[in-house]
Amino acid sequence: MSEVKILESRIASAAQESMDAFVDLFADSTLQSIGGSLTAESMQHLNADQCTLLAWHILHEEVMDGGFVQLLYNGYGPFFFQNPFRQMMRQWGLDPVATLINRAQSLYRRHKELLTTPCSDDEFMALFEKMTEFDDLDDTFVEHEEEWTARVAYYIDEHIADFATVVQAD
Repeated sequence: MSEVKILESRIASAAQESMDAFVDLFADSTLQSIGGSLTAESMQHLNADQCTLLAWHILHEEVMDGGFVQLLYNGYGPFFFQNPFRQMMRQWGLDPVATLINRAQSLYRRHKELLTTPCSDDEFMALFEKMTEFDDLDDTFVEHEEEWTARVAYYIDEHIADFATVVQAD
């Protein structure tokens, strides 16, 4: 297992700044501990909570930037649909996120060919017009993003030892 170490002062500072900063500190520190990228190999060096945090981080970044169409086009469908992310979201008290992922999987199955075929930037932008069914998922995520990020932050705070070793300044 990779050991994630975070200075207590950085945690306190991030917590004062915002829920996003707090969650990002743990996600970024976890990524850094595995060399900066989440791969099948690097996942083996993380526990279930750390993997789930990085999955949340990816979901959050992708959906806030370009919605579920972007998330799925960028190849993350199998990552979310074939791993226990939904179960972990329920364990973290985020049942609505698990439900959203279930709905995304259903749409992904229907549109998999379009979502997995390489295309130009213009063709990619046209995907948003072709797959308006994803709009409701995007809207739901954006509408609840602050609440869900707060829930993720709360879960991290309540289970901090499962995410990182908190270290004092030297």
